[in-house]
Amino acid sequence: MLIKTILILAFFAIMIAVGFACKKHAGDVNGFVLGGRGVGPWLTAFAYGTSYFSAVIFVGYAGQFGWKFGVASTWVGLGNAFIGSLLAWVILGRRTRIMTQHLGSATMPQFFETRFGSKSLKTLAAAVIFIFLIPYTASLYNGLSRLFAMAFDVDYTVCIVVMAVLTAVYVIAGGYMATAINDFIQGIIMLFGIAAIIGSVLKLNGGFLGSLNALANVSDPAVSSQPGVFASFFGPDPVGLLGVVILTSLGTWGLPQMVQKFYAIKSEEDIKKGTVISTVFACIVAGGCYFLGGFGRLFDVDVAAVGYDAIIPEMLSKLSPAICAVALVLVLSASMSTLSSLVLASSSTLTLDFIKPLRKKAADEKSELLIIRIFVGVFILISAVIAIVQYKAKVAFIAQLMGLSWGALAGAFLAPFLYGLYSKRVTKAACMVSCIWGPGIMLLNMFFKSSFPALLQSPINCGAFAMLSGLVIVPLVSLVTKAPDKKTVDAIFSCYDRKVTVPAKDALTSETK
Repeated sequence: MLIKTILILAFFAIMIAVGFACKKHAGDVNGFVLGGRGVGPWLTAFAYGTSYFSAVIFVGYAGQFGWKFGVASTWVGLGNAFIGSLLAWVILGRRTRIMTQHLGSATMPQFFETRFGSKSLKTLAAAVIFIFLIPYTASLYNGLSRLFAMAFDVDYTVCIVVMAVLTAVYVIAGGYMATAINDFIQGIIMLFGIAAIIGSVLKLNGGFLGSLNALANVSDPAVSSQPGVFASFFGPDPVGLLGVVILTSLGTWGLPQMVQKFYAIKSEEDIKKGTVISTVFACIVAGGCYFLGGFGRLFDVDVAAVGYDAIIPEMLSKLSPAICAVALVLVLSASMSTLSSLVLASSSTLTLDFIKPLRKKAADEKSELLIIRIFVGVFILISAVIAIVQYKAKVAFIAQLMGLSWGALAGAFLAPFLYGLYSKRVTKAACMVSCIWGPGIMLLNMFFKSSFPALLQSPINCGAFAMLSGLVIVPLVSLVTKAPDKKTVDAIFSCYDRKVTVPAKDALTSETK
């Protein structure tokens, strides 16, 4: 208990100290929301990774999908690394940074307004973001509470209040730069923590080969009659596994709190470094989490009685106090980093894209900054209350909450944002349809699940379908609606044609001697 307490208190002290130390970087809206667009590759890459992976992944997804798919759930982590991180940086990173700076956009709704010339699209996007980030935030608290209850026997409400207050303090004080530096520290903890936990868990069952052999002897007739299926390459349900990979990997391309990290990148060189760092981080953290969850069936967990969210805490309860303390700090790091990213994205969106346009009198810089800070607190308060109510009423598992949020947000924004960066033909109407389609189908799935085909009754699969169908809907609607003004679109895309000078080692020329 002493080890756990010391580590937790030291962690809290560092987070608060960083928040106040970064106060000087949060003196205006640009500094508070984007860090002045001068954040380096290590901070950006770690901010991206730690915002990506939270207690939802470690406790909820790793436990549930490890139980369902066995070690094949590791594919989810690899998908997160190579689709959700590597390809996201390569395809979105540079173009996002260039165009958002050219348009003067600080949030995703602002990008939609300036890119497509539509204030109504901006308002719709802001509403979708604020509404559907809340269940995601609630799921963060839920995952954290499971481990704290195991380690300290602390009431769930106390866990939520402490985490909410501490996150609010350092985000309100230091803004984006505080979250980026704390994300870096938290990311280091996550890297070392997951390695230590995997090694300790495997050791309980005779190492890697011993654990794999033990898993091969586990059978569940209700899942599959094939022997050794939980230790197989693709597990008992390859189609279901693919749905999880798509939702958790491709989904990041349309999540505002993830995409916004690209707005703040400092330079071209930083994009190259950030791509590598982010991918390696995801391989270790996400790959490690899902790999660990794959051995959940080796532990005595009555899933029918206690739910999937109890699997990882049960595994950790068998470890030494020191490793258990590391696990607590790891999950706390993952949760607080994601929470800070979510509240910053939501509060800045609500202030700049929803409240500001409604004011008759233009607010000065200090007033806008104050409003953003107030909404950071409001958003954290709302999500904390919902998390407590959700837990007491036992509404849903962590994975289902996150599936609803990711499916709605990525289903709404992935296609408009991606096509908006690359295509001059995509129309405002197409983006409107997508922003309604994603949340609409997820809400229908939530309330009328039995009316959906069996494959889409899962919010995970439905979320993946919402994203993929959006990639088809946007170009189809664009073809049958009026094309945007050519002169306006050419002016927007001119940012990509601006000439820059680079050293010869970075770019070949056609010069000959």
